[in-house]
Amino acid sequence: MSANGLLKMKELSERSGVSSGTIKHYLREGLLPEPVKTSRNMAYYPPEFVDRIRLIKQLQEERFMPLKLIRSVLDENPERAKALVELEDRILERALQGDRSRVTAAELRRRYDLPQEVLDRLAELGILTPTSRGYGERDVQIVEAISRFRAGGYDERIGFTVYDTVRYKRALEGLVKEEVQVLMDRLAGELEPERAAELIQAGAEPLRDLIAALHQKLLVAELRRQRAARN
Repeated sequence: MSANGLLKMKELSERSGVSSGTIKHYLREGLLPEPVKTSRNMAYYPPEFVDRIRLIKQLQEERFMPLKLIRSVLDENPERAKALVELEDRILERALQGDRSRVTAAELRRRYDLPQEVLDRLAELGILTPTSRGYGERDVQIVEAISRFRAGGYDERIGFTVYDTVRYKRALEGLVKEEVQVLMDRLAGELEPERAAELIQAGAEPLRDLIAALHQKLLVAELRRQRAARN
C-alpha cells in the first residue's frame, strides 16, 4: 500500500478475492473508474475499489447480470445495487434455514415407500437437489406430495410418472423469475434487508394459498371450456 492509502494491483486482487486479470477486464469494460497512474506501467487503486469489485462479481455470478447491465446499474445507483445483493443474501439465508437438517435416502424411502430409482430420476430432473448429507426440508416436502399423489392413484399404471413434475417446474420457473424481479425492484433500498426478508417470509404462506386457489379456479374454467368446445 502506498503512503496515501492507494493499493497496487496485487493488493487489490488479494483484498477483493478477484484475479488481476478479471479486474483488468472490469477496467476495460468501464466498470471501474480510471486508476491513479504514476507511470506508463504503474497504477494505484483507491481502497473503495475493493467493495465495488466484490459487488460486480456478485451481480455477475449470483444474478447472472451481463457486464453492460452491471455498468449501467452501478453508474445509475451503486447503493441500490448493493442493496439488491444484501436483500438476496437475507432471503437466501432464511430460505435455507430449513435445509440445514438433512434426511438420508434410506430414511426417505422408509417414510414414503418410494424406490431409489424414483428419487434418482427426480434428482436428474432437478426436482430434488440432494447433497452428500441427504435431502433438505423442501425435498422432503416434494417427496411427500409425490407419495400422496401415488397413494391416490396417480401412478405409472395410468401413465403418470416422475416426468410429470417437470411441467410444474417449468411453469414455476418463469413465475418465480418474475416474482423475484418484482420483489427486488420494490423492496431493495426501500426497506432494511432484514425487514424486507421478514416481509417476504410472511407472504410465503398466503402466496401458496393464493396459487392453490387460482389453480383450482383455472382448472374448473379450462374443463368447462373444453367441454363447451366438444359440444
